Amino acid sequence: MDVPLECTSRIYQKIAAHFIRHGKEELAEKIEGVDSLFSIPDLLDRHEVERPLVVTGPKVSKSTFFESFINDRETGYVVYHWVKRDPTVSQAEEIAAFYEKNKCDSFIAIGGGSAIDAAKGAAACIARPGKKLEKMRGLMHVRKDTPFFIAVPTTAGTGSETTSTAVLSDNATGQKFAITDPHLMPDVAVLDPSLLVSLPPDETAYTGMDALTHAVEAYLNTPYHLSDTAEDCEDAVEGIMDALPKAYEDGEDLQAREEMLIASYTAGTAFDVSGVGNIHALAHALGGVLHLPHGMINAVVMPYVLREYGLTVMPELAKLASVCDIEKDGTREERAAGFINAIEDMNEDMGIPKHLEIDEKDIPKIAAWAYKEANPLYPVPVIFDRKRFAKIIRQIKK
Repeated sequence: MDVPLECTSRIYQKIAAHFIRHGKEELAEKIEGVDSLFSIPDLLDRHEVERPLVVTGPKVSKSTFFESFINDRETGYVVYHWVKRDPTVSQAEEIAAFYEKNKCDSFIAIGGGSAIDAAKGAAACIARPGKKLEKMRGLMHVRKDTPFFIAVPTTAGTGSETTSTAVLSDNATGQKFAITDPHLMPDVAVLDPSLLVSLPPDETAYTGMDALTHAVEAYLNTPYHLSDTAEDCEDAVEGIMDALPKAYEDGEDLQAREEMLIASYTAGTAFDVSGVGNIHALAHALGGVLHLPHGMINAVVMPYVLREYGLTVMPELAKLASVCDIEKDGTREERAAGFINAIEDMNEDMGIPKHLEIDEKDIPKIAAWAYKEANPLYPVPVIFDRKRFAKIIRQIKK
């Protein structure tokens, strides 16, 4: 154990926990149901905004539902449709400049986490003109009101529609970093399951496992829990373990799609309070080097980290197993092991690998990036130093 790291991190987390418990922000207003996308014009009227910038990616912008949505409002929209996967600081700045040039007064982000996070980054730029996004890295550095913001997820996984965090990539290094501030919380989240029916099975799997990781990590981060956090996590885990295989097998199963959207939203509300942990820290670091889908990396990493936590997380994992009716007659140890095994089985059923192609020379950098993200911020059950991160990376490495 790295005693100085342990002490400084736990002191930081105790202070952070005090502020979390005394400063909970309002959640995004939730509008759900088939065709709820088309409630947006009324929302804009209600909030007295007239010229929204719609931020999305090239794939969504070519969809039938997007074309119908754009043509549904008489006064029209300004559209930015070039968001890439893993949006960079420069793209968020470009969106902000596009917003200003077109005299917009609000944001509508339609897409996965990349579109929503890119728009959040742009909103931070609008709120703090002249301040670089790199300087807003970490906690509470926006501090100014952002424009009215509607988030419309087209995947069920990132939870960005109900969190106060945006994840962006550094242009120079590719390293991902988070900007977290209550002002980045969307005002409205529109959860329309009909937007997900064309989501391919692999993306359904990756984004769904991302949501599961959010719920599991938030559940384990007990120092930051509010009164309803554990229950939210349990509801999300149960919903995902039930609905994700169904959505993967049949993309047109609207009930499964809606259950996944609700579970992703619920997991988002939980990890917005409790944060994520070593799984995400490692997945972000690996993603900055491998440029693979974030949710897929989370799915690969999760069983390794949970096993590395060992006895420390056995009670929590056993409880999640009971919630999901896994190994219900087993001992606490058997139920905890059964929960991890169930994650691996679901990964295998959805074609997610157990190992990744990682170059040995990149391991120190990946471990250092993960260490820097996780500590001292995340109240994880076991604090990992660089050596422990490197150990897990080598287990994952082919």
